[in-house]
Amino acid sequence: MSEPCIFCRIVRGEVPAQMLANNKEIAAFRDLNPQAPVHILIVPKKHVASLDDMADSYLLGQMVTLAAAIARQEKIAKTGYRTVINTGKDGGQNVDHLHLHLLGGRPMTWPPG
Repeated sequence: MSEPCIFCRIVRGEVPAQMLANNKEIAAFRDLNPQAPVHILIVPKKHVASLDDMADSYLLGQMVTLAAAIARQEKIAKTGYRTVINTGKDGGQNVDHLHLHLLGGRPMTWPPG
């Protein structure tokens, strides 16, 4: 039986996504409901429910490093971008699989919401 986690299904190739990076530990793909001209999700391939459950600082560092590399690739690094990790219901996390949002291509406002 396949698990219901949409990000795990995307990583396994069961659900189509526009992949920008896909290595042994991490996948990055365009968000299907973008909140900015550039909206990319970066996820660990192994299922980790949230940042609160993440014990691997190396993997987390790799996610952030990949976000910066993709920002350069997408030509938003010079003008600026935002990285966001929502954690838990009150933090705005809608999918129970750790994911980093890379947002850019327009000015970001503050506070974010």
